Amino acid sequence: MAKNSPGPRMSHRRMSFLLICLCIFALFTLFFTLPNTVPTSSTLSKSLADHKLSLPKYTELNLPKYTDKLNPFKPASHKPPEQKNSKYGGSSWYSNWNWRSPFSSSTTMDESRSLLPPLKDRTPIYCYYDPTIERDDATEEAENAILLTWRRAWWAQGFKPIILSSAEAMNNPLYHEMQGAEMEPHLKKDMMRWLAWDNMGGGLLAHHLLLPMGPHQDSLLSFLRRGEFPELTRWENLGSALFVGTKPKIVEVMTEALKNRRKKTAKDLISAVSSDAFRVDPSHEALAYYDRKTVERLYRKIAEGDGASRAESLRSLNLLMNYHLHNTWQDLFSRGIAVLKPLPKHTTKLIEPALDLAQRLRTCHESPIPASCPPNLPKCTPCVSSHPMKISTPARYRNKTDIYTIGTVPHPYVLRVLDAFRDNVDVSYIVRETNRDHWLYLVFQEVLGTGISASARVVTFKDTVAAEYATSRSLWLTSEEIATPQDADWWFGFAIPKNVTDDGKSETPVPGPERRPKPIHDPGDGPIATDGELSRESVLLTMARQKRESKEENDVRIRKAVEAWNLADTEAWRFSRAFLARSRSERKQWEEEESRFGGAGHDTGDDRLSGRTRWKDVD
Repeated sequence: MAKNSPGPRMSHRRMSFLLICLCIFALFTLFFTLPNTVPTSSTLSKSLADHKLSLPKYTELNLPKYTDKLNPFKPASHKPPEQKNSKYGGSSWYSNWNWRSPFSSSTTMDESRSLLPPLKDRTPIYCYYDPTIERDDATEEAENAILLTWRRAWWAQGFKPIILSSAEAMNNPLYHEMQGAEMEPHLKKDMMRWLAWDNMGGGLLAHHLLLPMGPHQDSLLSFLRRGEFPELTRWENLGSALFVGTKPKIVEVMTEALKNRRKKTAKDLISAVSSDAFRVDPSHEALAYYDRKTVERLYRKIAEGDGASRAESLRSLNLLMNYHLHNTWQDLFSRGIAVLKPLPKHTTKLIEPALDLAQRLRTCHESPIPASCPPNLPKCTPCVSSHPMKISTPARYRNKTDIYTIGTVPHPYVLRVLDAFRDNVDVSYIVRETNRDHWLYLVFQEVLGTGISASARVVTFKDTVAAEYATSRSLWLTSEEIATPQDADWWFGFAIPKNVTDDGKSETPVPGPERRPKPIHDPGDGPIATDGELSRESVLLTMARQKRESKEENDVRIRKAVEAWNLADTEAWRFSRAFLARSRSERKQWEEEESRFGGAGHDTGDDRLSGRTRWKDVD
């Protein structure tokens, strides 16, 4: 009986456990033992050794931003080397393609060093001006004013305007050959332009009466900014106002002109060469050319003659060009100017410089011919003082192409003092009573909504300030600006009026001022501060600015605490401050470089050269 009885059966649970153990052992052997024990001699198959499975190492994973934080024992990284010309006005920066990182210190290893986009190379645009020609003082001053207008307009559009003279022309090897050739005097003068241009290596050659008069993103202006000109090109109906081309093409055309028999009668180089020497482009809607024929046809009132001297005519022309540049800018932003005021209750004094700039931008520029239009925009909407541009002070940023935005980015400490409306802000108040990164949250609440992190908001802010075409639609000042920036003319490309006028509307003496209806206030512009509140704001703002620069231990401790509590707001303030500082530094360096080659067209701060004063009012 016992002999035929079956033995004890293994339970299903034990069988499963045994199978799992075998599988683990097999896998362990496969991955860790087999590749090391199988010889790789030529007599054995390489199938096992060559097809072994390898696990990726953690260093092969592209996760630096995570591994850095998960590895507290990682060795400290050195700061990136300091770049040339990377400090100005108390700001420092590091230009890098990684500029859209939320926080600059992750790359710069320095909290006070901002990460900015690489500075784009400006395409040079040349014009020719011969200072050796005899002129009376009044004419020379008027011509310098026009050259300044030319330089400022092209600089604002992203170019590097450079004024050439006979010195560059005489450095050209073809100069002596031209001197020995018999040609018409007007052609010789035109050849001097080409010789100077060729000496610079080609690119763009413009007349000093040719101005960019259109949006920054215009297709022609974008093409010219790229600086790539495979063909020698001129533009239809612009005569000799604009050429683009490479040095070999320029030399080829000049050589043809010097060998051509027509040079004895030709008035310019275009007439001295064959018609197929140039590619002729018919489209130039964004360019305004104020040559003698155009002035006599459209603006006869300021044409030379009829009792007007050349100097008087040039002064009037300079005012007219600035008026047209300003009016074109106003037409681009038909819905007006938005001066941001995200915390409207006690920040009226904070945005005062931005508001003053907006008032000056909407003021109609003085003009010898009011209500006139540029030659390339005959259907413009002339500026009328009785219907000025709208100025609003919204709390939220709106990404609209027909609204120009002027923002004031405050240091978080300055903002907290004004918002609290008291001078005894301490760490306890900051942590317990304030929201983190509140300024960025309010500014982009309409664009981004409420469910976006502060890191994402600061990246959006950087795009709004520094992305392509962003500079043509907005200007971001900081709380350190105590007045309208003196270099604003170069930012906008025209002389901004200094004196703000009223709206041009007349009022009857009856009823009296006390019985007249009050101006309609838009609730979206925030509350209107009382005189007492404005006085208190001014005191607090001055105190906050001083404490932000203070080196006292308690002030530094509170300031550091505020910055740590508002990392994104602090990043936005540093970024906008550094971006504006770099723009000023770039122009200053360019001015210093060009000042070595003569003073024609340089900004001296004289209103008579700026285009702000009527010529008849100049002594």
